[in-house]
Amino acid sequence: MTAPAPAGKDRRTEHVPPAESTGNSMRARVGDEIVVRGTAPGIIAREGEIVGVHHPDGSPPFNVHWEDTDRVTLYFPGPDAYIKHLAHTSAPDGHGA
Repeated sequence: MTAPAPAGKDRRTEHVPPAESTGNSMRARVGDEIVVRGTAPGIIAREGEIVGVHHPDGSPPFNVHWEDTDRVTLYFPGPDAYIKHLAHTSAPDGHGA
């Protein structure tokens, strides 16, 4: 039996990581968002944008631009992290090309 969700849940935490987005099967693309959960339920510790992947299949590690520090670091995600896959479209205006 599972406990009911707490009231007033932060909308950013509604995307609970599915089993396939954690551990060795985590896959990301440049532009996706990575979220690292805090130590208390519903608390986001860090969020960042994936700005680089090192493997063609999108597996870790990732280069992440962290919102809180405005720095890019090499990140090996742990079980407290998950990926928000954002819509990726090709921009005809030359952005990103």
